[in-house]
Amino acid sequence: MPRLNLYQEEFYPSPIQNTWKEFKENHAAVVSLYCVIFFIFIMIFGPFLAPFDPLQQHIDFLLVPPAWDNNGDISHLFGTDGLGRDMLSRILYGCRMTFGISLLLVVVSMLIGVALGAMAGMSKGFRSSMVNHLLDSIMAIPTLLIAIIIIAIVGTGLVNSMWAISLALIPQFIHQTRDIVRQKMKKEYVLAAQLDGAGKVHIFFNSILPNMAEMLVVQVTLALSVAILDISALGFLNLGAQAPSPELGALLSEGLSTAYVTPWNIALPGAAIFFMMMSINLVGDGLRSALRYRLLR
Repeated sequence: MPRLNLYQEEFYPSPIQNTWKEFKENHAAVVSLYCVIFFIFIMIFGPFLAPFDPLQQHIDFLLVPPAWDNNGDISHLFGTDGLGRDMLSRILYGCRMTFGISLLLVVVSMLIGVALGAMAGMSKGFRSSMVNHLLDSIMAIPTLLIAIIIIAIVGTGLVNSMWAISLALIPQFIHQTRDIVRQKMKKEYVLAAQLDGAGKVHIFFNSILPNMAEMLVVQVTLALSVAILDISALGFLNLGAQAPSPELGALLSEGLSTAYVTPWNIALPGAAIFFMMMSINLVGDGLRSALRYRLLR
């Protein structure tokens, strides 16, 4: 009979490995994850992939249809707009701007929201009660409406729209972090750390934050899709990025005047926004389902 190795360690997968195993079972989420990676690639290398400058005008190529049309030109794969600007270059720069700015806004909102949510979750009394009622009131208002109200006060423009969207996203992270921190504060390992004399900052960074990292990833994916929709909507309403900026919402606004003549000037930027949001939402749903299944199991 073979001898048993008493010193052989049994391998236990980590929570991240278990979550990835469950995530891979959702094929739509995996395909969407590759799409998100593709948009990240465009965000980084978009200027190197664009064949022309997005603001360069080609007078001899006005309103050229895409290359797959009978009247198209291979040098302008996605056609041109009313000023002769290459649509492929403008969409590449637009994806870079829309996705990159949205990602930056979500990261900033997450850092501020997690810090405020941690303080609200660890505090008690009148201060915590006031924060709860204020958050409940703000969460009932759509983020786009909050951003429009802020822009109406501070003025239009890309920078002001970025500030507005950040301020609209922060309450979501505060609410999510506050609920998680309150749940974790009742755990035995947190109570043991408190009895050991650990401070609130030490407890949060060493006991609570590592156990809520996966929940924050899910919240970031959902907030990212909201930020993309909001910044595109503000650009479309001429409240955010202004022409001739190659932002996807601004591209939709510019193509609206020639929609019946050049429908590709609306269809292509709209398709980019659609696939960007759909892939991010499917990744978020896949992560949420994987986390729920792992916790239940």
